[in-house]
Amino acid sequence: MLLKQTMLTAALALALCGPAVAQSTGPGDPEAVDEDDGRYYDADGLPTFNIAEDGTVDFPTYSGFRRYHAECHVCHGPDGLGSTYAPSLVQSVRQKSYETFVEVVVNGREHVDSGNRNVMPAFGTNPNVMCYLDDIYTYLRARAQGDLPRGRPANTEPKSDTFSDMENACMG
Repeated sequence: MLLKQTMLTAALALALCGPAVAQSTGPGDPEAVDEDDGRYYDADGLPTFNIAEDGTVDFPTYSGFRRYHAECHVCHGPDGLGSTYAPSLVQSVRQKSYETFVEVVVNGREHVDSGNRNVMPAFGTNPNVMCYLDDIYTYLRARAQGDLPRGRPANTEPKSDTFSDMENACMG
């Protein structure tokens, strides 16, 4: 668990240290190979989702669904599919690295071309986003893979005590 917390801290430090890192391809194979108190990780140690054959969704992915729809969908549309105002995050998660995702959420981004000005505000000081950043990422990753259908997940794993403790500590 300490290694995974160190990786997230490193990703956040990278995001906070200045200009955007070079964009890379998407996060790769989302298969969960490790589990730590209800949070799942892929072979590269990145947060990922776990959906049982009966459709039961891991709690962090469900939490990501809730937080995405509380904070992100007003611009990016329901279920991460984009809107006339902001792009599809489902598509972005397919194409960009986890580190790039974190950097953009923490620091925001502005894209200006000949006829458009798109601005993603920085959420680095918003605990409703930052305390649940990996949850939002796993939700979008599950949507990007096509493993999680649109709408509220019907069945969810129970919330672990560890998750509750971390949430309480982060939210203050």
